[in-house]
Amino acid sequence: MTQTREDVLTVLKGVEEPIRGSDIVSAGMVRALTVEGGTIRFVLEIDPARAKRMEEVRAQAEAKLRALPGVETVSIVMTAHSAPTPPPNLKSSGHSHDHAGHSHGPAKAAGPEKIPGVARILAIASGKGGVGKSTVSANLATALAAEGRKVGLLDADVYGPSQPRMLGVSGRPASPDGKTILPLRNHGVTLMSLGLMTQEDEAVVWRGPMLMGALQQMLFQVQWGALDVLIVDLPPGTGDVQMTLAQKSQLDGAIIVSTPQDIALLDARKGIDMFNKLGTPILGLIENMSTHICTQCGHEEHIFGHGGVAREAEKLGVPLLAEIPLHLDIRTSSDGGAPIVVSKPNSPQAAVFRKLARRLIDEGRA
Repeated sequence: MTQTREDVLTVLKGVEEPIRGSDIVSAGMVRALTVEGGTIRFVLEIDPARAKRMEEVRAQAEAKLRALPGVETVSIVMTAHSAPTPPPNLKSSGHSHDHAGHSHGPAKAAGPEKIPGVARILAIASGKGGVGKSTVSANLATALAAEGRKVGLLDADVYGPSQPRMLGVSGRPASPDGKTILPLRNHGVTLMSLGLMTQEDEAVVWRGPMLMGALQQMLFQVQWGALDVLIVDLPPGTGDVQMTLAQKSQLDGAIIVSTPQDIALLDARKGIDMFNKLGTPILGLIENMSTHICTQCGHEEHIFGHGGVAREAEKLGVPLLAEIPLHLDIRTSSDGGAPIVVSKPNSPQAAVFRKLARRLIDEGRA
């Protein structure tokens, strides 16, 4: 017998939230619920101060769901949302919390932590959306894998997760114990994305603290294994996700992606300034959609301008890591689930990403 989403919600309405006296569904604690065949998955949003007590609630919900006919797997991931870590030089009088949400009383703020088994973490960032940051992340990850590196890719673009489509990954991550998350893998890259926990057309309507909790889980509760480098595809802008990554994990550096447009460079500068304030090294800049060569006549034109990113890099004293062309094959390959490094490895466009990967490896960055 196959259970429906409504069946599952009915059962969960029988699980009491201990403080408010309502059930966990009415309390709005059940998030990202998916029911596929005999597998049930959802996120249980909790108050970090009550993490130990809520573990009993999680266990009760799991037991009730496992008792349903036809249910084979139940995965409940608790997200303990704590207050944002204040920016550098700002004092906080609050309590510190660990990843399980246990309070340790007034104490020094927890510093960045190393992800077990992960040698380096590189953030791919942009100040503005639509500049090709996710495309660069997917192709760089597969290019590093092609160079023999053990690579992970964390899709932290929580409002617009695109890496499952770009890497041709489908299905849901398993959680054997309700705490550890097993990522998926394709093209030599280990992937975790919030897009794997929701439907492709389902909006993520979460507040900042919820996103920060989810990001910390994807960083520290995913079984990444031994990785030479973890690439983090960040959302555009300078918000909670970027701050959480820089303050909670040992981030080795950021790469800024921009098009040559002045308006894109304005936003890129804000992203650079943010990382400078957070103490994260800027490893270099990438100019995406740098030039376009007509496939019919071979004429080269700079649709979005040219050289702006190179001048910005020189001004900042950081390298221009790559100039990536605007080419139809890069777009169609990503849409088809195999980045151009994989689908057309001998193409000039793939060569740009392979050269970038080798440079980062030679410099000891990846």
